[in-house]
Amino acid sequence: MEQGGFDLDFPEPSFYYKVLRKHHVKIHPRRGVKILGLWYHHPVLDEPRFQQPSARGGKYAGQWVVRSDRRDRRQVFFQDDADHETWHVLRWRGLPPEGEIPAFSDKTADTLLAHVRANKIRIHSESELLEHLLEILGSITPVGQWPSQAEKKTGKKRRLAQAREIARAQAAAADRPAVPAPAEEPSAARMPAAWAEHARMIDRAVDTDRRRRREEALAGTRPTAPPTLHEALNRRPMFLPPPRDDADAETTGQEDDT
Repeated sequence: MEQGGFDLDFPEPSFYYKVLRKHHVKIHPRRGVKILGLWYHHPVLDEPRFQQPSARGGKYAGQWVVRSDRRDRRQVFFQDDADHETWHVLRWRGLPPEGEIPAFSDKTADTLLAHVRANKIRIHSESELLEHLLEILGSITPVGQWPSQAEKKTGKKRRLAQAREIARAQAAAADRPAVPAPAEEPSAARMPAAWAEHARMIDRAVDTDRRRRREEALAGTRPTAPPTLHEALNRRPMFLPPPRDDADAETTGQEDDT
């Protein structure tokens, strides 16, 4: 890397948001923003500073910028104008307050809206769309409970489509920077306390075992970093022939004597 003149640069965690698709929208009081037919909201949007047009000029004067990930339409992302390092996650208004629903991408969202328009379904709230979305995604069934391969071809296609949606959501979640979990109030619908404590015990046991293995591997030894290319070249120039061995020198001397 030094010889070629390249500089290794690690991007900041917020770089993920900056490469996502842009949407220039207006913030509606108490409703949020509408992105490609779906409404998204976060309590921060109800602050007075966001009820006014933005200071943006030019082609999108007065509009706010929201970014979305095509792989996961359950949320979009909004950059705080007061602190550009802060990004707010705007949840789809159709999501339930507790638990999670299967991830869905742009394609599924378009299918959902097309289904509503084709059947002339009157939607009074975003939560009503959730029922139609779950019908499109199929029942939320664990992989272990899926029917056998003798199922009809249509069932197989539905499972493959659901698996692709989950894979896209997992890839999107892996790209997003980690954010601290908000403080949550206790609720009966959440994971039981015994299960949560069991999960924490497993995490601690795994961390302890990894630490023990590292200490055993490094016991009595201190790893040294390999020399850089620049240091290696300074020790011995690249075009200098290697030193002759003693055996070669003796052989050459014998040949000269003969």
